[in-house]
Amino acid sequence: MDPSSDYHFLHHVLGKTVQITLKCGTFQGILQHVDSSQCIFLNRVKNLESGRNVPGVKKFFGHEIVNVQLLDDLEQCAAERNTTPAGSREFLSTKLSAVDQGSPLKQSTHRAKVASPVRQHLCLDENKGEDIEYIVIDQFQKKFGSAMMHIKKQSVCSIAAEGVNLCRYGKLAWLQIATKSQVFLFDIFLLGARVFKNGLQMILEDQNILKVIHDCRWLSDCLSHQYGIVLSNVFDTQVADVLQFSMETGGYLPHRISSLQECLIRYLGLPYKCISFLEYRQQAVVKNPEVWFVRPLPPVLMNVLALETVYLLPLRLLLLDEIMSDLTTLVDGYLNAFRQGSADPLGSIEISSMELPEELRQLADVYNIRRKTAVQKFQLSEEGFLIRKQVEPIRRKMAAKEAYPKTFCPRSVHLWLPGSQGSYEKEEIYHHDNQEPTIGSGEIESKMETKGGISCKLTLEETKM
Repeated sequence: MDPSSDYHFLHHVLGKTVQITLKCGTFQGILQHVDSSQCIFLNRVKNLESGRNVPGVKKFFGHEIVNVQLLDDLEQCAAERNTTPAGSREFLSTKLSAVDQGSPLKQSTHRAKVASPVRQHLCLDENKGEDIEYIVIDQFQKKFGSAMMHIKKQSVCSIAAEGVNLCRYGKLAWLQIATKSQVFLFDIFLLGARVFKNGLQMILEDQNILKVIHDCRWLSDCLSHQYGIVLSNVFDTQVADVLQFSMETGGYLPHRISSLQECLIRYLGLPYKCISFLEYRQQAVVKNPEVWFVRPLPPVLMNVLALETVYLLPLRLLLLDEIMSDLTTLVDGYLNAFRQGSADPLGSIEISSMELPEELRQLADVYNIRRKTAVQKFQLSEEGFLIRKQVEPIRRKMAAKEAYPKTFCPRSVHLWLPGSQGSYEKEEIYHHDNQEPTIGSGEIESKMETKGGISCKLTLEETKM
């Protein structure tokens, strides 16, 4: 049997019990993974010569393997020997040839087409959503070193993780890292803790690399208590969402945090097909809580691992724009404070005066207006938080469109500079998800309170649900 056939055969028997004969012993275990260099990973390993069980996952190098037998079918083969002609029998074992370093085995292209139990349960449609290129790192040779070199050169990257009960008591299976040009999926289950000592720990603790994560609490706890890693320099998109909401409402806090799906809809305006991968993920975890430890992982779930990481980078930029919008407008007012005014009072102003300028005092007025508007837009919880409605994909709101064809709702209160470009008022197409239908919309007018050189503008405009 040629090496390529060996590789394909073993991938068809993943999850079954096999017996491996080495040059120096015989082992039995459940086949977990076979990489391109013919290394075999077994779980629940037993040394047949000593009778002892080997804890964890054990790796067997291809050049040490003499023979592999599929134990699950040996009894069936023995029963068929009496009824099947000897010439038609096919022995259920494959002999692995030594690894040819110059000609590594290639993965079969039809592997993704083999229906796995996970795909059958989820009934996933690969035509939905997006496909993305990614690099799977499941061994330390070749790709691992180049991945480390690439990530260390970045100033910003996004990180996600999957496993079971991801915290100090759980198990980490995958760690995904995305940069502007690459997506790396690190198979922690196969690589083990050594992957952190070989470079990942340095990246995760590097103060010069900003890590974008959605809800970093769980991963931080897991890395700290299980691997001794102190995750640092993190931009958490869940925290940024709460901060942006607080600024938009004049200091109020939402009654709950937002999921990644809600943030992608709210800030990136993604349609349902682009975020459906998160529902696929949820279905998979409900069917099998340990689905992330399945090897090989179905391609559709590999795609989920990549997508839940890459969207974090543009999400961070949008959140930064929202959070920094007030600062940008105040600075613009500062720039025009003297140069667009009369020169007469300048001679009487002391340069060393530290009194709060009129241009900055407007911020208090803006926050007061935002608070009044927020109380009208949202309901207050018993704890004094604003009850924020769950954001749903556009596809699920078709019924609401029929019920409320047109409503009017306040978008946001922005700092507004007379004579400034329209770009200072950003379109926020997603804010209508939090609004209640307003009765008597024909009587609503735009209100503007002007004080000094800056105006606080409350824009009310027609919005289609």
